[in-house]
Amino acid sequence: MERAYDKDAFKQLISEEEIKDKVKELGEQISQDYQGQEVIAVGVLKGSFVFAADLLRQLSIPNEIDFLAVSSYGASTKSSGIIRILKDLDTSIENKHVLIVEDIVDTGLTLNYLLETLSTRKPASLKICTLLDKPDRREVDLTPDYIGFQIPDLFVVGYGLDYAEYYRDWPAIYVLPEEDE
Repeated sequence: MERAYDKDAFKQLISEEEIKDKVKELGEQISQDYQGQEVIAVGVLKGSFVFAADLLRQLSIPNEIDFLAVSSYGASTKSSGIIRILKDLDTSIENKHVLIVEDIVDTGLTLNYLLETLSTRKPASLKICTLLDKPDRREVDLTPDYIGFQIPDLFVVGYGLDYAEYYRDWPAIYVLPEEDE
């Protein structure tokens, strides 16, 4: 199936510069909040990999990273509500300060599942940092600890976010054309 790959067909929602500024701001806030402590960032694949890499470069505290891979979308623009762990952590998080790094919080079902799952592993603390937040779509009572941008209920791509595995490489956030009204 061929996809439009022309950025001109997409409406830019958040610029590359706005993202850089926000990631720096988040890195400074997290570093301040965890001052004197070490944190393990848990990137939620695949969408968070760009954000997680940029965010860790902004931290001024000792840190390590591990990844989880979960699936709840498939090739759809709406979450299926069924969460599957495709790749688990490689390291123990027991007694560690854990920061879940997510690309976008939508219904909150995936993160709620991850919070429940990871809390059974006895971390010292468990917080969430998301680049994008869609509070209007929330189906569970969940508020990320660190939020880059709140956005309306649109399907977005770029900066690690995809539609059917396309558009992750774009440096800004764009609205999928079918969603742009």
